[in-house]
Amino acid sequence: MTSPGESQIAIAARATTAASAARLAERLHGSPGEHLGAAPVAIVHHRPEATRLERREAFREVYGPIVATIGEPTLYGGSAWGPSVRWRDEDRLVLLAGDRFRITLSVHRPEELERGEHRCFTWGGAWSADEPHDFDLLPYSWQLYRGGPGEWPGERPDHRLAGDWEQLESALELLLAAWAEQLPVQVPGDWAGFTVVADRDPGRDLVVSYSPGEGLEVAIDDRDAQQGPERDRLMRQCGWQGHDRGWWHSAFPEADENSAAAAARLAVTELRSRGAAGPQELAARESGVDDRGELWLPGLGIRAY
Repeated sequence: MTSPGESQIAIAARATTAASAARLAERLHGSPGEHLGAAPVAIVHHRPEATRLERREAFREVYGPIVATIGEPTLYGGSAWGPSVRWRDEDRLVLLAGDRFRITLSVHRPEELERGEHRCFTWGGAWSADEPHDFDLLPYSWQLYRGGPGEWPGERPDHRLAGDWEQLESALELLLAAWAEQLPVQVPGDWAGFTVVADRDPGRDLVVSYSPGEGLEVAIDDRDAQQGPERDRLMRQCGWQGHDRGWWHSAFPEADENSAAAAARLAVTELRSRGAAGPQELAARESGVDDRGELWLPGLGIRAY
């Protein structure tokens, strides 16, 4: 058990880290100069065994003071490994990024950083289903622009497409895990979601979403099916939890480390059951975060429009 004295020391250490991080962000943002292109500076180190929610709270402690010091970011976002938040204009891009081990601050020339990232989006990835995917290596899997201070890049990255169902399930799992870790800090209180449509079954939408306090949810429009005991048994066997006004849905708590994998597995299993030959016959639409701004999902693994 932690003693009162040790608790005070820990609180003071966290406060010092947050204040130091805010001062560094202010320096990089206001006078980038010699820091442009320098190695990222670690402002938080995670324990090797830290959970996703523990990393989220560690990020929250530095994110708030940084925003209070230099303002809201130009671009919210994150990768499979951690957050990727950007304060950007034509002269400099301050990047607050994280992974499983640490949180860093750095400043870059926007065109240099983004040129390299766009090459990764355009030319990386598996060239066939037999090769391993690289969704976990993308610079960011989601990005949100809400017209905040600074300038957005003016060009969206290419979407990385999944080569088969296994790759799609992995990409979706990584994206949903990132949302559960990153959205509550960057856009507290906001929900996020998108709709998946299949070329061969365009009228039967599948919705994937995140809601604060609720966690991850998958829902399928089943209004064209005749409901009854047999249909209920079949859908529940497939993993669906409840039925409401023609929609089947399942929820997965954000605190469970396995929720993203379970949600992704249910979604992909349902999409496959519609007869699609592969992820290339799927597309995402109506993506958004609380109906505010533009949400891009280059790491989702399917087309988006």
